[in-house]
Amino acid sequence: MLLLHCSWPEVEARLARDTGIIIPIGSTEQHGPNGLIGTDALCAEVVAKGVGDAADALVASTISVGMAQHHLGFPGSMTLRPSTLIAVVRDMVQSLVRHGFTRIYFINGHGGNIATVSAAFSEVHADSSLEDDSGNASDLRCRLKNWYDSSAVRQISRELYGNAEGSHATPSEVALTQYAFPESIKSAEMSPAIAPSGPIHDARDYRRRFPDGRIGSNPALASPEAGQRLYEGAVADLTADYRTFLNAD
Repeated sequence: MLLLHCSWPEVEARLARDTGIIIPIGSTEQHGPNGLIGTDALCAEVVAKGVGDAADALVASTISVGMAQHHLGFPGSMTLRPSTLIAVVRDMVQSLVRHGFTRIYFINGHGGNIATVSAAFSEVHADSSLEDDSGNASDLRCRLKNWYDSSAVRQISRELYGNAEGSHATPSEVALTQYAFPESIKSAEMSPAIAPSGPIHDARDYRRRFPDGRIGSNPALASPEAGQRLYEGAVADLTADYRTFLNAD
């Protein structure tokens, strides 16, 4: 169930029996010549909705702009500073805690968010620790899971793509968007077939090293059929993990 489609009495009634909620988080950034700029946010949202349906869980609004400063050399990319993203996550979590949510499960689609969201969790717990005993966050648990790190997704991507998976603008993430949004499939010539790999620093350095945006990947291998397999694997794995998380001590 989507939070945005609920009335407040529905949320209040739900909280009486279930204090868990899922928050998709991604990024708005380039994904190579044939990848959608919204890939990271779209993948996280699609998988989160699937988990929500499978686990009868509430799914909150997607955080669609993440920490992606290194992509700003490519038109359409957007970023939040780490401090801004920390503040956004912290405020969203604390808003939910105020209403009685205690299990907040982030499904992430962008590696650049991991350190910042983890820092935001530390800020939230520090707020609780520094309050007196009247605070209502002592039972709060937050978890961040990357959809692309699920065991099923890793296995499928190895089987289909091997060393052409790479680390950015991957065929797996492009395939998932092709499955979810077939009307938006793009095609483009790419040379070499598998992009080079290496480190990244700021936006200018990224564009210089990887001029078409890919890192170690060949997203031309993506297909909607593969995307369906990846979607189903991610949803199954994360649904099981979410159900375990609801009962975490």
